[in-house]
Amino acid sequence: MTPIDPPVANGHAPAARQLPPRVARLVLFALGMGGFAIGTSEFAIMGLMPEIARGLGIDEPQVGHVISAYALGVVVGAPLLAILGARLPRRTLLLALMGFYALGNLASALSPDYHAMLLFRFIAGLPHGAYFGVAALVAASISPPEQRGRAVGLVMLGLSIALLVGNPLATWLGQVLEWRHAFGLVALIALLTVALVARSLPPDPDEPHQDPIRELRDFNRKPVWLALGIGAIGFSGMFCVFSYLAPTMTQVTGLPESWIPFGLVAFGVGSIIGTLGGGWLYDRLRFRSVAVVLAWSVVVLLVFPFAAHAAWSLLLMVVAVGTMGALATILQAHLMAVAAGAQTLAAASNHSAFNAANALGPWLGGMAISSGFGWTSTGYVGAATAVAGLLVYAWARRDVRRAEACVAAG
Repeated sequence: MTPIDPPVANGHAPAARQLPPRVARLVLFALGMGGFAIGTSEFAIMGLMPEIARGLGIDEPQVGHVISAYALGVVVGAPLLAILGARLPRRTLLLALMGFYALGNLASALSPDYHAMLLFRFIAGLPHGAYFGVAALVAASISPPEQRGRAVGLVMLGLSIALLVGNPLATWLGQVLEWRHAFGLVALIALLTVALVARSLPPDPDEPHQDPIRELRDFNRKPVWLALGIGAIGFSGMFCVFSYLAPTMTQVTGLPESWIPFGLVAFGVGSIIGTLGGGWLYDRLRFRSVAVVLAWSVVVLLVFPFAAHAAWSLLLMVVAVGTMGALATILQAHLMAVAAGAQTLAAASNHSAFNAANALGPWLGGMAISSGFGWTSTGYVGAATAVAGLLVYAWARRDVRRAEACVAAG
C-alpha cells in the first residue's frame, strides 16, 4: 500500500452505534431506497429523450441540456449542502434532503415548458450528492467495523438497481402513459424514503458534531482535487454515449422505441459488473486501477460507433459502456484514503465530480451531433475525454511517486 493510499484516516471513521440487527437492516433498506429514487430520476430522462423532446417541443440535443442542468445542480449542491448541513443531526439532514428531492421531481413532472424544466431539474439535482455522502456515513456508523464497506455498498446498490430496474420501468411508464409520470413516480419513492428513514432511524444523542472549517481545510488538498478531476473529465465519456443512447438505438440501429428499455437494462447489467469489478481492482492495484479502467474506456468508446449498427453488437457494447462505472467505486475508495478529516465533504463531492462529467459528456456530445457528425460521434468524443482523464491520472500518479520517494529517503 502506497503512502498516498492509506486506510481511512484514524479517528475519522464514523463511531459504531449499536442498533438491533433488524432495525439496522431496515435503515440500510431505507437509505438504499433513496439511492434507488435518485438513480431512477437521474438516468430515466435519457431513456425518455424522444418523449420529452416531443412533449416540450424541443429537439434531443436540448434534452441533453436538461440532463446537464440536473448534473450541474449536483455539482453545486453536493459541497454546498454538505457544508451548510454539517451542524445538523444526520437524521434531520437526510429527511430534509430527500424531502427536497421529492419536491424537485414533482416540479419536474409539472414543468410547463423547456426553460422551466431546465430550472426544476437543476433544483432537483441539488440534494443528490449530499444525500449519498450523509447516507454512507450513517450506514457505516450503524455497522460493525468489519461490515462497514458492505453497508456503504448496500446504499450504493440502490443506484445500481435503479439502472437495472428503475430506469427501464420509468421509461416504459413514460412511453405507455406520459414522460411526466416517471418523475411523479420518483417523487412518490422519495416520499416513501422519508417515511421509512423517519420511522426506522432513531435520533443519535451521541452523534459527533462536525466542524465545517476543518472539513474545508482537509478537503483543500491536491490529492483530493486531482481525484475529483479524474472523475469529472475521465468519466464524462460514459455519459456522452449513454445520454444519447435512445436516439442512437432508434435512428442508427433502426430499432423501435419499445427496445429502449432493453438498452437501459444492458447498461444496468454493465453498471453492476463495473461496481463489483471496481472494488476488486482497487483491492489489488490501488490507485493504479484508475489507469486500467480509463484505458478500457478508451477501447470501448472507440468500438461503440462500429457496434451501433446492429442490435446484438449494440447491446453488448452498452453492457461494456456500463462497466466503465467501475471508476466511481475506485475513486470513492481512493478519496476515503486521502480525504483525512473531510470524509463527508469528500463523499458528497465525489458525486459532484461525476455529475460534472454528466454535464460535460452530454454537452460535448450534443455539440458534435448538432455539428453534423452523427449520433455515433459520441463514442469518439467520449474516447477523447477518457484520454484526457488518463493525463490527469498521470499527473496524480507522478505525485504519488514523489511521495513514495520522500518516504524512502526518510
